[in-house]
Amino acid sequence: MYIDNQVQIVVDGVTGVGKSSLVQIISEEMGFRPFDEMFDDEYRLLHKFFHDREKWAFAMQVNFLTNRFKQYKHAMKVGEAVMDRSIYSDRIFALMYLNHNYLSPEEYAVYNNLLNTFLDHVRPPKLMVYLRVATDEAIRRIHRRGRADEIEVEREYWDMLNQFYEKNYQDFKLGQLLVLNVDHLDYVHKAQDRDFMMQEITRALASVEGKAATV
Repeated sequence: MYIDNQVQIVVDGVTGVGKSSLVQIISEEMGFRPFDEMFDDEYRLLHKFFHDREKWAFAMQVNFLTNRFKQYKHAMKVGEAVMDRSIYSDRIFALMYLNHNYLSPEEYAVYNNLLNTFLDHVRPPKLMVYLRVATDEAIRRIHRRGRADEIEVEREYWDMLNQFYEKNYQDFKLGQLLVLNVDHLDYVHKAQDRDFMMQEITRALASVEGKAATV
């Protein structure tokens, strides 16, 4: 069915959790090609969304979805890839926006039709790594990172997003899932935390490959 290779690892989690840093570490340790989160936003739709969510949610989400699909297809062709977020978590945002009336039911139906069409042309990664973090810790990391659009966002938005992430990965059935709580980990600056993360990821990936070898 598929002529492309499979993405090795996708790292996912709420904004600020530390996905980009872990992707870089995995790339260094395992030799996979890193793919940073696709963030082509030539029309500043994210900025516009944060200031008028009902008006801009649909355009922003469809634009991000399309770009994530293009990036994921490219990563599949590379094969030995590790990604920061992907098309497989795009629905988290759309569901949240529907739930809070930023998207109308009709807009969500159009979005969902496009998403499902795209998903027919990709395959899940070998391993999905979900980084779990408390909302307040995520906000602390967001402020430390210092992106202006993110800092201005109210706590309720981040808490809402975190809840939708949790629900998504409680129901995740597309492949091997590794959940790591990172509230008290600093794998960027502490070698023991970095070693712990890599041991868990290496073990999980080996388990997937072991199962594939016996099929």
